[in-house]
Amino acid sequence: MSKTADAGLTTRYADMFSAIGTESRLRIVRLLLSAHPEGLVVGDIGGELEIPSSTLSHHLEKLKNEDLVKVRREGTFLWYSANTDALQELLGFLYAECCTRNKAVEPQKIVCCK
Repeated sequence: MSKTADAGLTTRYADMFSAIGTESRLRIVRLLLSAHPEGLVVGDIGGELEIPSSTLSHHLEKLKNEDLVKVRREGTFLWYSANTDALQELLGFLYAECCTRNKAVEPQKIVCCK
């Protein structure tokens, strides 16, 4: 991979991490992952996380702009779902750097949610 392509990917991943780098947006992504693959309508997300609709709209837009969530319209409802392909790509980026190239972290020691 060229340095330019690598820099472009690094910028993309930094933007993705920035998008999920707030408590509210991280909570949204986790909630949408728990509702995968169907997703949730906006009202259910706001109700579950107690986020006002104007604030929620801002957070969802940021996540959508970074391709971390998908949105589909069904009638008058907007359904949001986690973009698992993008999240897998983001996790793969971290995994490749820390666990396969230089073994900074041993893959078998990666655990979630202690």
